[in-house]
Amino acid sequence: MGQRAQAAAGCLTVTAGVVAGLAVWYVRAQGRVRRFEQGPDWSVFYAELPLLVLAGIAAGLGVWAVVQGARSRLGSRRSAPPAP
Repeated sequence: MGQRAQAAAGCLTVTAGVVAGLAVWYVRAQGRVRRFEQGPDWSVFYAELPLLVLAGIAAGLGVWAVVQGARSRLGSRRSAPPAP
């Protein structure tokens, strides 16, 4: 895999993590922003949203690191010279 393809795959992996974080936040925040006869719960926006987006980024980077580690181990096994 070329260097540009690796960079593009890494960016797509992190983007998928961000989307997953936003999806989790959206599901968890439904109905909590404004409840009946209560004021808005602003912690949903200023605490949970950034934390879940950062967690999605961290998860994407973790997946990327695991995949790259597995690829490098498989590549080193394949490139070893045959035993005599």
